[in-house]
Amino acid sequence: MDLREKKTKRSIRSAFLQLRARKPLERITVKELCTLAEISKATFYLHYHDLYDLSDRLQQEVVQSILACITHPERFVSEHERFVRELFDAFHAQQNLIEILFSDAQAALLPVRIERELKEMIYRLEPSLREDVTRNILLTYQIQGGFSAYMEHRREFGADRVRDTIGRFSTLLSDGLS
Repeated sequence: MDLREKKTKRSIRSAFLQLRARKPLERITVKELCTLAEISKATFYLHYHDLYDLSDRLQQEVVQSILACITHPERFVSEHERFVRELFDAFHAQQNLIEILFSDAQAALLPVRIERELKEMIYRLEPSLREDVTRNILLTYQIQGGFSAYMEHRREFGADRVRDTIGRFSTLLSDGLS
């Protein structure tokens, strides 16, 4: 990718994030994005099919950044608190983008995407877990329920405290299932 293309994509991304921080995806137009990014509509369409394609790509970047922080996905099986710590520290590191890109009608997408990708990472390391109903439900509960609890309580009680509590709950649940 040449310098001009990088600069154009950075401008599109920046304009989109500014608009998305103020309004739902459904209310943003390509025209207003292009005006803010100082590009033509034709330039936008050279890079993206539509605003949903742009949003999806940016969301996928956030998901990949979160997953890159999970250095040992196999910890899910035996070290629940450490696994949860890594996962929620990764959420915290991406908090600004999460709040912008996964708000409004997009809010439920992040934990679903994280769960799907994380399960595949774990299955590659531990193929037998693919058929383990208990571990699959526990992982869904940790990600979906934990993320919901984290987002709901992190400001009131602090991100670290909420993360640690979710980790303890995960350990208790796992121990209770063994």
